[in-house]
Amino acid sequence: MIVSWDWLKQYVTLDMPPAELERRLMMAGLNHEETVPHGGDLAIHLEVTSNRPDWLGHLGIAREIAVLWNRELKIPAAAVREGKTSVGDLARVTLGCPALCPRYTARVVRGVGVGPSPKWLVSRLATVGLPAINNVVDITNYVLLECGQPLHAFDLAQLAGREIIVREARPGEEFLAINHKSYALEPGMCVIADAQRPVALGGVMGGAQSEVSAATAEVLVESARFDPLSIRGTARRLSLHSDSSYRFERGVDPVGVDWASRRACELILELAGGELAAGVIDVGQQPAAREPIVLRFAQLRRILGIDVEPRQARRILTALGNREVRADETRVEVVPPSWRSDLAREIDLVEEVARIHGYDQIPEDVSVPMAPSHRSREDRVLEKVREVLTASGCDEAMTLSAVEEPWSSAFSPWTAAPALVTGTPVLRRADHLRRSLVPSLLGARRANESLANPRIELFEIAHVYLARAAGQLPDEQRMLAVSSGGDYFAVKGVIEAIVAALNAAVVLEAHPTRHALLDPQRSCELRIAPANGAAVVLGYLGQVSDAATKQFELRGESTVAELKLSALQEIAELVPQYVRPPAYPAVTRDLNLVVDESVAWSDLYHTVCTAAAPHAERVQLVDVYRDVERLGGGKKSFLITLTLRSHEATLTNDQADRIRDRVVAASNQAHGAQLRA
Repeated sequence: MIVSWDWLKQYVTLDMPPAELERRLMMAGLNHEETVPHGGDLAIHLEVTSNRPDWLGHLGIAREIAVLWNRELKIPAAAVREGKTSVGDLARVTLGCPALCPRYTARVVRGVGVGPSPKWLVSRLATVGLPAINNVVDITNYVLLECGQPLHAFDLAQLAGREIIVREARPGEEFLAINHKSYALEPGMCVIADAQRPVALGGVMGGAQSEVSAATAEVLVESARFDPLSIRGTARRLSLHSDSSYRFERGVDPVGVDWASRRACELILELAGGELAAGVIDVGQQPAAREPIVLRFAQLRRILGIDVEPRQARRILTALGNREVRADETRVEVVPPSWRSDLAREIDLVEEVARIHGYDQIPEDVSVPMAPSHRSREDRVLEKVREVLTASGCDEAMTLSAVEEPWSSAFSPWTAAPALVTGTPVLRRADHLRRSLVPSLLGARRANESLANPRIELFEIAHVYLARAAGQLPDEQRMLAVSSGGDYFAVKGVIEAIVAALNAAVVLEAHPTRHALLDPQRSCELRIAPANGAAVVLGYLGQVSDAATKQFELRGESTVAELKLSALQEIAELVPQYVRPPAYPAVTRDLNLVVDESVAWSDLYHTVCTAAAPHAERVQLVDVYRDVERLGGGKKSFLITLTLRSHEATLTNDQADRIRDRVVAASNQAHGAQLRA
């Protein structure tokens, strides 16, 4: 934000050195970047934080100066003299999208003389970096920089039907802006149209067909409020940013909409002449009343560590525009001004008092009471989970909580109840609260594939929303989902590492499962079995099926998993445990066991571990082999590497062979397995 020294003097007395002004503003939260001489004026460059849109106008800065130096703030009256003709007889306004434009006002000035602006107006605009165009357009820019409320002036004669229609853009609708570039609009964008075509892109930029020119005799002055999220999305999608969009993205003063309109008309009558039609067209929501906030004076001492006199605190708050409702020796209750949407809680008032009283008045060694805190169990578990996943090469993703219906139906392992549907889609057609994180991650994988990213290893930690009985809030469960380009066993290994990092004594079991999203031959339900407890469902793992690969338009194979974080928290052992490093070497034995096709690896794995206990350190599946000629129909071969170790002595070959033979015998008895030579 660039402000003019001479311009500020119109609203507040500036008898302090510029350097002192810059320092005090910086200490109050307006970071000073530089001051540049401009003619006989000074252009002061200030950094405005996103939560203070009231500082995006000279009046907002002047108000801050008036409070800091306890000076009078002089705000123009914006008084206008109206003619006899009603504005309703000259123009019409229809508000068709109140969600995108909550309020729209219009005034009409007839008989204006469009021409060059006076020297003082040209000079002030030049100081802040704006060129002069003509007196009417310059006035709208001047008022924008005066109070922060964007305005637009239309040539009323160029509006078909002398009508303004505020509506949502139609698919593929073309708009010619005042920069004489054409833009293709999309639904969700706010259009200001006449009876035939768009004449402005609401809150962003005016149109070329209705701009004010030397031939203009009737002017319609627009002052409105637009939805910040819509303006931000429109400006980014079209790469079309302006001083107006910058302010509407941050929110404008709802009460200041009419003041800015009257102020602009006041200056137009003064500098361009003409007659103002009686009344104003004002459609949409009127400003809502603000709720009062209570400040307890004891909180100033508790939070700041210093005493601020209650009388001084009350003076600061009222000078900033807060309306005092009631006060006593211990507290004050105020209603925040319309231009301060950031004031909502008691701590906000504490900060305001601290800013104006002066942060430099708080000693460095002041004693502020503090209470020790600690991280929750959930946070500590998540830290370990993230460590394992990032160490395995995964990046954390953040996706939206709502998805399209086909994605919602693609994978729902936790419930068969229908998904909850939102009244307003988060994105186009994304109106189903997700019951699984997996579809969202597959969508992220598709986006990365379209950008030719070579490695796409993603995980997300977020809530899913499972419907309950009618009238009850949904069951929100926090999940961990993974999407990997690796195979089934690679992702299973990462999950095993997560479980081991939380509790090495817990066994991860894999059981058969069926889901349309997953390949039936490479998928499972994961369960965890604590040492002294029954196994519980942890989640689901599987390679994405061919049909799902086509549905999500993926280019390559992908493996996904989704785990319940609550189950991981239950088994987590967060007290560091000492494990004595092995003192004796390990011995390995390779086994090639032929079994029926119906035998699951998880069952055979459990048998092998039990038979080799207590010396089985690791049981690794190396490969699965099928050959009708060599093995016979309905048969498959598991190639296993068995790692054995004793913590008491070095295992001899004879001991290792006996353990191997015990494993083979147990596998034969339980599963009919035959050792293949």
